[in-house]
Amino acid sequence: MKITIFGAGAIGGYLAAKLALAGRTDLSIVARGAHLEAIQANGLRLIEDGEESMAPVRAATNAEKLGVQDIVVLALKAHSLTPALDQIAPLLGDHTSVVTMQNGVPWWYFHQLGGPLEGTRLSAVDPEGAIWQRIGPERVIGSVVYPAVEVDAPGLIRHVEGKRFSLGEPSGERSERVTRLAEEMVKAGLQAPVREDIRSEIWVKLWGNLSFNPISALTGSTLAAIVADDGTRTLARTMMLEAQAIGESLGVRFPIGVDRRIKGAGDVGEHKTSMLQDLERGRPMEIDALVSAVQELGRLVDKPTPTIDAVLALVRRLAVERGCYG
Repeated sequence: MKITIFGAGAIGGYLAAKLALAGRTDLSIVARGAHLEAIQANGLRLIEDGEESMAPVRAATNAEKLGVQDIVVLALKAHSLTPALDQIAPLLGDHTSVVTMQNGVPWWYFHQLGGPLEGTRLSAVDPEGAIWQRIGPERVIGSVVYPAVEVDAPGLIRHVEGKRFSLGEPSGERSERVTRLAEEMVKAGLQAPVREDIRSEIWVKLWGNLSFNPISALTGSTLAAIVADDGTRTLARTMMLEAQAIGESLGVRFPIGVDRRIKGAGDVGEHKTSMLQDLERGRPMEIDALVSAVQELGRLVDKPTPTIDAVLALVRRLAVERGCYG
């Protein structure tokens, strides 16, 4: 089973290292710049549980050299997908499965969902429908990513916590391809539960991301600080309730209550969200996949989003001013 991980940053690099260390020899990664050079020279290094290991992986900057794959893992951020389509295309064959590991609402959300919105394409995450057309939703295996991982230096990945990558078919079936992938990930020491309803799990993670991420970017605050402050906690809660109404209209089941989800975010502690980290480093922020797409879903199911709209307008303006709009 030939596997390529496209985008070998923190999450992609961690997954690649774990698979390689478990003995997969038909594994490749697509990376670039100093990160690629370091991997080609010294292998992909992983620090986990205080120990450093070297994972031998095949690294390339040109996916065309790798040929058609059985599985392609897209570990790019959502706003980087469309610009990368030409590079991804040579990896895709008639039977290639594509694992999407982006945060937020996925571009394939309405594939095999059923109902009147079946096949709807979301302009917030796939403006021209190019991803849908060129990758094809029938190839997709959905994923929700939980590990906290950082790139300490080019070619060096440091695992902080968490090993779970939930997987699921858009149709909800337990297919041979998703079962086989889960088995390979478990062999590599990861947790890879196969979900019958991957969308509901996407929403539980999205629930916090759509609120805490933009609030943190606007205020410069950590998760603990946002939850401790009455004003920002209430703001996040209101956004989450608006989103919950949208999700439930689409058939989503929220297994926990909003206050428990907020408490969970606060318990993470003095952690800066990814959106705040991107802002501080001058990188594009994941605004559209995390927030704009929820607004768009609200329009589709006729659910008002006044608080989400206001926060979205502010964080978009901030991103434009700082040159960080992805």
